[in-house]
Amino acid sequence: MPLLVGSVLSRGTLRDVAQPRLAVGGGLLLRPWQERDADVVRTAFGCPDIQRWHVRRLDTLEEAGEWVGQWADHWDAETAASWAVVGHDDEPLGQVGLRDISLAQGSAALSYWVTPAARGRGVAAGAVDSLSAWAFGQAGFNRLNIHHSTANTASCRVATNAGYQLEGTLRQAIMHADGWHDWHLHGRLRTDSR
Repeated sequence: MPLLVGSVLSRGTLRDVAQPRLAVGGGLLLRPWQERDADVVRTAFGCPDIQRWHVRRLDTLEEAGEWVGQWADHWDAETAASWAVVGHDDEPLGQVGLRDISLAQGSAALSYWVTPAARGRGVAAGAVDSLSAWAFGQAGFNRLNIHHSTANTASCRVATNAGYQLEGTLRQAIMHADGWHDWHLHGRLRTDSR
């Protein structure tokens, strides 16, 4: 059956180019994940806050290596993307990424986490802002979303500080270890002023 509208983004928008390195304010950089990042990722997912909000734990270095290694395949499949947020020493301080990419709709959901030692310095908001600028500019996305539990006030601050408007609350939209959580939905359009 033919569609009545064309795809916002064409196939190859991601896979036909190398995943970019993106500058973030304060001397930070977004770069693709590397195999050597597995130990930092394992340690990060040992943090109870990261486990709580991302509903995942990585128990072994092998599991962390698989987590790091999956992103190249997702980029090639154009279904998701993830960047390490690194400082001057090139060690990961956190993660920012695009999930649930829809080339047809030109949309994706953002995810992010920051290691405990890097929190409170604007790392997540800066990373979200930088990734959003690239996604709307060079890549051509039309809409980006951020979803988070209504109990995750830190994530709500990040979304708001990065210019994502709170658009509503989805009731019992995500299951966490302690039960169902309502979800805030934040959105930003390419045409929104920053």
